[in-house]
Amino acid sequence: QYIDAALPPESPHLYGLHPNAEIGFLTQASEKLFRVVLELQPRGGGQGDGGEGTREETVKALLEEMLEKLMDEFNMAELMAKVEERTPYVVVALQECERMNLLTSHVRSSLQELDLGLKGELTMTSEMESLQNALFLDMVPEAWLRKAYPSTASLGSWFADLLARIKELEAWTGDFSLPSAVWLAGLFNPQAFLTAIMQCTARRNQWPLDRMTLQCDVTKKSREDLAGPPREGAYVHGLCMEGARWDAQAGLLRAARLKELCPAMPLIFLRATPAGKAEPCSLYPCPVYRTRQRGPTYVWTFHLKTKEPPSKWVLAGVALLLQ
Repeated sequence: QYIDAALPPESPHLYGLHPNAEIGFLTQASEKLFRVVLELQPRGGGQGDGGEGTREETVKALLEEMLEKLMDEFNMAELMAKVEERTPYVVVALQECERMNLLTSHVRSSLQELDLGLKGELTMTSEMESLQNALFLDMVPEAWLRKAYPSTASLGSWFADLLARIKELEAWTGDFSLPSAVWLAGLFNPQAFLTAIMQCTARRNQWPLDRMTLQCDVTKKSREDLAGPPREGAYVHGLCMEGARWDAQAGLLRAARLKELCPAMPLIFLRATPAGKAEPCSLYPCPVYRTRQRGPTYVWTFHLKTKEPPSKWVLAGVALLLQ
């Protein structure tokens, strides 16, 4: 009673956080609550008179649509034959295609097995039932996530993202030239691509790889402004910032605007430089994560310009996210 009466109510400001942090927390809590309520709904029977169909009909229509949209796997033998020089970027592209083949083949085979099970041509197993429940609840099946990449998206968003990743790889492997701007969030292993940037620069300048670091420059350019990839380094896109925002005019970190939970970042230019090189201004070592879960989804650390003490952004939990 004393705590409730005498002490001020907890707020993000007391902990150095932006009010958006509370909005994000409450949003996630609400989504979790609604998800639990959805999972508790009865799983059998139809949806009453005038309903849109039974559970099985809904799942069957969804899996048929997904099988129709799912693209063919990459022909690795043809891709290898097109390669003239196995540069670090080419190796990354081939590895991404191999990972994508593993995922798409598993998705396709599991959907085909479930289709046969729903038709009565195969005995329904526990794995097929789990897949059916996940499709009905618009959740990504656990078996797919184990072969995929970290994601907190719903099934519809996840599948659309998967198709976009495949198209991006198809464009990259057309002639294996580095894209003018790489969709960093669309890679299974973004660390491999970032390492490839350092490897290419190290080979060109004959520098030791273990003494290299990545320098991050946030540009004012758009993807349409690029005629091709830079001579050294790479442009990347697809990142957003949580806990703060990027002031494109000043080229600095700024406090976030209210209700802008995760503003998109401009095009970022990454290039490799020798480690220990003196920086001209104050920098915040901003961690990059794949999802809002952070933790095990850590990718890299980009150093961003700031006029504020870096400790302010550390306390605010500022990070870059790929999703």
